[in-house]
Amino acid sequence: MGIGQGSALLPVLSTLYLSSLLHILEKWLKNLKILVFILSFINNGLFIAQNKFLVVSNLNLFYSYHIMTSLLKKFSLIIEYGKTEVFHFSRLYNTFNPPLLDLIILGGSVLWPKNTWHYLWFIFDRKLIFWQHVNFYTNKAISTIKCVKILGNSLRGLILT
Repeated sequence: MGIGQGSALLPVLSTLYLSSLLHILEKWLKNLKILVFILSFINNGLFIAQNKFLVVSNLNLFYSYHIMTSLLKKFSLIIEYGKTEVFHFSRLYNTFNPPLLDLIILGGSVLWPKNTWHYLWFIFDRKLIFWQHVNFYTNKAISTIKCVKILGNSLRGLILT
């Protein structure tokens, strides 16, 4: 049994159910000195690891993911591996080749770092330059205007130049 994604009860019930899980997870990570920050959005979560060395960040992510999956099993919940992503920020100007995150040992999959990260309708790249975000929405606006022009011509009343 579950609650539909659009239900008004979903945020309340998921917060009540997941708050104890997140509290336990934060205590475990703190006791193990794993420097990972956790953000939770109703049914989505975000692990943030920052370190000068990507290998250390990946290890912290791996350990926190392992702890999270074991806690979720105790709470009778699962992670959708197909929706799991990894993303690295970097200010390097040369070729940036971040390491993959191998979760096969934990029953997951290999996570290849993505080039862009989509969050709340914003598109972030590795250097936090909004070029890709601006490019995407500019092209979307231009194509919308072209469609309106075609629609206007079919109605014989809307003329755009």
